[in-house]
Amino acid sequence: MRLTYDGLKDSHSWAKAAIDLPTYDPQTLASNTRKAPLWVHFGIGNIFRIFVGGIADSLIRSGLMDRGIICAETFDFDVVDKIYSPFDNLALAVTLYPDGKTDKRVLASLTEAVKAQPKFPNDWARLKEVFTSQGLKLVSFTITEKGYALHNAEGQYFPFVNADIANGPENCSGAMAVVASMLFSRWKAGAAPLALVSMDNVSQNGKKLRESVIDMSKKWCEKGFVPADFVNWVKDEAKVSFPWTMIDKITPRPSEDVAKTLESLGVEDMGIVVTSKRTYIAPFVNAEAPGYLVVEDNFPNGRPPLEKAGMYLTDRNTVNLSERMKVTACLNPIHSALCTYDRMLGYDFFADGMKDPQLSELARRVGYDEGLPTVKDPGIISPHDFLKEVLEVRFPNPYLGDTSSRIATDISQGLAFRFGETIKTYVEREGSAEKLNAIPLAVAGWVRYLLAVDDEGRPFELSPDPMNAELTEQLAGVEFGKPETLGGKLKPILSNKHIFGVDLYEAGLGGKIEGFVKEMLKGKGSVRECLKNNLA
Repeated sequence: MRLTYDGLKDSHSWAKAAIDLPTYDPQTLASNTRKAPLWVHFGIGNIFRIFVGGIADSLIRSGLMDRGIICAETFDFDVVDKIYSPFDNLALAVTLYPDGKTDKRVLASLTEAVKAQPKFPNDWARLKEVFTSQGLKLVSFTITEKGYALHNAEGQYFPFVNADIANGPENCSGAMAVVASMLFSRWKAGAAPLALVSMDNVSQNGKKLRESVIDMSKKWCEKGFVPADFVNWVKDEAKVSFPWTMIDKITPRPSEDVAKTLESLGVEDMGIVVTSKRTYIAPFVNAEAPGYLVVEDNFPNGRPPLEKAGMYLTDRNTVNLSERMKVTACLNPIHSALCTYDRMLGYDFFADGMKDPQLSELARRVGYDEGLPTVKDPGIISPHDFLKEVLEVRFPNPYLGDTSSRIATDISQGLAFRFGETIKTYVEREGSAEKLNAIPLAVAGWVRYLLAVDDEGRPFELSPDPMNAELTEQLAGVEFGKPETLGGKLKPILSNKHIFGVDLYEAGLGGKIEGFVKEMLKGKGSVRECLKNNLA
């Protein structure tokens, strides 16, 4: 059994393996999509394939949508060459339940994959063709927090952004510049309306996407590459909308166990690929069953009936409350709080760390005690029930296989949302956040983790993060077993509003965090001892 158009024709073998096949013809769908594009997505990794691709698949199976999604990649082109093209853009979705059961389903809703950069002329021309199609209704994104960033921690443009500004719409490389370039092509072709929908775990993600696209467009206008009328069109949300969203589905790296199971059932070539950009990806995607996608219903060129496939379509305020519930209190802060401690205490899998008495208590306090009191009920999802499901069902799922190293990837990019927003709420309410204990302990754990030495003094590799080099340089000279070497090295980090969204000293937490870090530097077992002392 091969995961290709031809391979799916042996439906008996797939049925015998209990793998559900599309009820529609994948090749006809791909042809229809190519002729009349409806939906483009940037950032074509795992969560997109199983969650967004799964939503599209459900709509197509139900006869509610007759075209699939065109997949655009601006960063890791190995994904196109090694995962999409060899498998006719098909994906095998594997749902992992806490009792060990699985569901397996082939998705054919991802109909085409393009490398979205000018150095691939044919793909670049195809992407322009897609964006100039009057019937294109939405462009969605899962490019992670750093995909929207134009500035470094000092507020300066990254070098690649300066290059994109200088080179103009036809010679750009960054995701935001590519999107702005495609919008310019659409404007020149008649300026049909469009919705740009960020589905990343970024606080007020639609606002962030809009600001970055407008920023790039303005800079090009200043350089004479685009006219002011184009910039005004992008700024007009009746023409180009940027709906806010909240997305939630834990999607770990592909599991070796799942790969072996699929191959034992007769599915060929299920090997996991690690790309040159360190993306872990496979022809299959494994993820948990729960999934939440709340979307602001603002689509100026219309949209598919997304609510028929389980999306919540609502107003911006409800999206914002749902997103803040998840990102600042009930899920992401707990991920960030525990994953660094997991690395230092020797837990490879997040579910194993959830069994640890101190870490499970830290999770409870970050969520229930310090996060939940800042949450306003969005009305469509109960924050208490959501948090209960996270702590009792989702995070402890031993079959999910989610690694703490994956969760720690790019962690610096999310701290302002995951901890900073809650800290700011306490400051606004009480004048200081000094009463907090679990969140400062979480921040201290992240700082201690940056030394890349576990609780026994053994080195480990930090997860990829755009700020690793800068932060480790700032901590140079801090030694395991010598708390006095910390000195004043934390001041530039803990006071950096680009990292935390707030100066932690002004919030009343800087000294407390420094104290925790010093406790964790005493020597072997001091991380564990610090947790015990401060979670008693």
